[in-house]
Amino acid sequence: MSDPPSRLDLLQFARRVVVQQATAALRQIDGWIADEERREAERRRGEEMRPPPPEWLVQYGLNRANVDAVHRGDCWAAAKSGRCRPVTREQALDALRHAVSACTFCRPDTELGVLE
Repeated sequence: MSDPPSRLDLLQFARRVVVQQATAALRQIDGWIADEERREAERRRGEEMRPPPPEWLVQYGLNRANVDAVHRGDCWAAAKSGRCRPVTREQALDALRHAVSACTFCRPDTELGVLE
């Protein structure tokens, strides 16, 4: 029959258990950090590869045939409509000259120098 473990033996055993659990927890946290760093790098890479926003947009009507309005490329109203297509500066000017209304929020006619 063996002697019961001493208090010192029990404390050393408890220390080994805590070290083992802490090592496992650190390994898990390190994995989470690596995953987050990878996601952040992918997000940055995606932003770098994204083409620049268009300078000008035309908004089409519900039937996609009529042009309803001209917008600046960063207009929030154009983003909400979902019916906009990018155009060149000349195409935006041409649309404004042909009585297509300018967005009342971003006022592309002012920036393009077209007075109504």
